[in-house]
Amino acid sequence: MDRFSEYRVMWVLVFFDLPTETKKDKKAYALFRKNLQRDGFTMFQFSIYVRHCASMENAQVHIKRVKSFLPEYGNVGVMCITDKQFGAIELFYGKKPKAPNAPGQQLELF
Repeated sequence: MDRFSEYRVMWVLVFFDLPTETKKDKKAYALFRKNLQRDGFTMFQFSIYVRHCASMENAQVHIKRVKSFLPEYGNVGVMCITDKQFGAIELFYGKKPKAPNAPGQQLELF
């Protein structure tokens, strides 16, 4: 049961501020977002994407993948937090709190 501990399961957050002034900038921005989505990231806010990972080792694989498609210009940050920390996030839409995204179901094939 330690395998699915809320202290072992990780969330990878990618936050970015990319230029969109020229056509080339816009294309690089769109490609970066598309690559994040292909790698299983979902939009948390407009320039923040998150991905649920089963372990720190799995998170490192996805961080390495994000580094491989970084755009030439702009600022990109990557942060890992535990499932326990992610669960403590308080989200507000207006004045009403809303529960954070639930992790997807992990299937095991053995």
